Amino acid sequence: ALTLLHAIETIVQSCSGLEGGQQACSGALAVLLRALQRNQSATVLQHMFASVRALILKLGWSWCSEEAGPGTCRVLLRHCAALCASTRAHAAAALYALMRHHYHLGNNFSRVKMQVTMSLSSLVGTSTTFSEESLRRALKTVLMYAEHDQDLQDTNFPEQVKDLVFNLHMILSDTVKMKEFQEDPEMLLDLMHRIARGYQHSPDLRLTWLSNMAQKHMERSNHLEAGMCLVHGAALVAEQLRSGGRGAALLQRVTHNALDESCADPLHHHLTANELQALLEHAAGELMTAGMYETVNEVYKVLIPIAEDNRDYKKLANIHGKLNEAFTRIEQLHGKRIFGTYFRVSFYGARFGDLDGEEFVYKEHALTKLPEIFSRLENFYGQRFGAENVVIIKDSNVVDVSSLEPDKAYIQITYVEPYFEPHELRTRLTHYERNYNIKRFMYATPFTAGGRAHGELGEQCKRKTLLTTAHHFPYVKTRIQVVQRTQIILTPIEVAIEDIQKKIHELAAATSQEPPDPKMLQMVLQGCIGTTVNQGPLELAQVFLAPVVEGAQPPTRLTNKLRLAFKDFSKKHAGVLTKFCFIFNASEVLIPELCATGFRDRLLIMKESFEVLN
Repeated sequence: ALTLLHAIETIVQSCSGLEGGQQACSGALAVLLRALQRNQSATVLQHMFASVRALILKLGWSWCSEEAGPGTCRVLLRHCAALCASTRAHAAAALYALMRHHYHLGNNFSRVKMQVTMSLSSLVGTSTTFSEESLRRALKTVLMYAEHDQDLQDTNFPEQVKDLVFNLHMILSDTVKMKEFQEDPEMLLDLMHRIARGYQHSPDLRLTWLSNMAQKHMERSNHLEAGMCLVHGAALVAEQLRSGGRGAALLQRVTHNALDESCADPLHHHLTANELQALLEHAAGELMTAGMYETVNEVYKVLIPIAEDNRDYKKLANIHGKLNEAFTRIEQLHGKRIFGTYFRVSFYGARFGDLDGEEFVYKEHALTKLPEIFSRLENFYGQRFGAENVVIIKDSNVVDVSSLEPDKAYIQITYVEPYFEPHELRTRLTHYERNYNIKRFMYATPFTAGGRAHGELGEQCKRKTLLTTAHHFPYVKTRIQVVQRTQIILTPIEVAIEDIQKKIHELAAATSQEPPDPKMLQMVLQGCIGTTVNQGPLELAQVFLAPVVEGAQPPTRLTNKLRLAFKDFSKKHAGVLTKFCFIFNASEVLIPELCATGFRDRLLIMKESFEVLN
């Protein structure tokens, strides 16, 4: 081996400066890389790595070819994972020299980041003998070289090396962890997502991992999330192609998360418009299966111009047929569609590892009940940690971590609803629009000043907690981390105002429904006006407004707001009652039932009371 190495160096020195010198150096590097893939002694490897460093300097830009670059990175990383300390040290030095030289050539680190990242993926995916710990040590050595390189301290090179090494560490950790979490679907997809993000410098690998995530979602019948994975893949391709002059922004109407793909390095020019079309068509199919017909329309809005430019009339006919089907389904299912259910899930305890103290919003299938997710998570983590070590916290109060047993695993689960500001509701008119591209959620916790959860109307307060997630639902995974929480405390009168406004909305919805639903009208009337011990509208008026009418306390902004709410409530319930009586004025099937519950008497009392208050 040393004789071969000596011969190679002699040939390179002899050809230096000659017309065919670059070809000779390229051939010598290819021979060296082939030799490095064979078993060699530590002494031979030391000299070979020195020769590799010298050849990289001689080749300059020629090294950056699609053949030489990835091959060199792959071989060097393989030896960085060697158990022998001296081999590992020389391989790390060669890898650092490669990075440094490439940076000097064009002050551009993107290509070498992509090639090193792809090499790591190949090594982790194909080799079963590499040492994870050795590779981590070698990467630490590379980072140390960058931090102590005085010639480049005033540049951004050390920071770029640091980012690359950190990214490689994350990919390595998550890839190894995947074997441990094969039975934990949420954690498995979190790891796959982090790995996909780690491959932002390699669009091909990122596409592969997004496709793998889509497949996992399909296996669990999460067709919406599978569609989102494919849409993200399409956004990545669009960014590389700069489609429509907008890149990933072309798909922003499909999902607000599309711009996540705008940070990918634009180095892969072999991605084609055909791949973009294939991804979008597959995504449209998954979204159609998921019942997200409006989203299907947005996907086809991107596909139609491409098909028109290609004069592909067969595809256009197929697209418009699919759109006809989607719009027909929207009309047929008007008022009957149901979407996902959301829960806040927090983890407490050292047993959870990285999840300890983390808070997520989980998206579950439509109509999932709180006991169902309680049971699912309790059973899963019970099998993992032991049923006696898992505790489900079923209230929504703030958890005092110091009061928890350190050897237990605590999970707090709370039902949450999408939250919108009033100005958002003016543009989100349909049920679909209020369940798509959402990232803010709310849950309420009743309390009293005395510490009890429930009390009299005059002392009943409410704590509304608003959660903001890192991304919009739906996303490429079914749980998203909470990045912000805000609390709003409602006083008793504000709680009363909110309750009355909720009843007003229920009455308005029942009135506007066409054709009218008699059962729904009856339920709304009984719920809004019927007898409820100490909690009905009349009781609210007596507690908060009667003192103002009697002159016992002066009117305030909130009492006036409540008075106006009651006025609106009175009009709305009169409208519902009129509609109800119109439907049953002939048979009067349900009127006696309502009268038997004291409904008519209660209605008269409420009418008289509201007239006094107003």
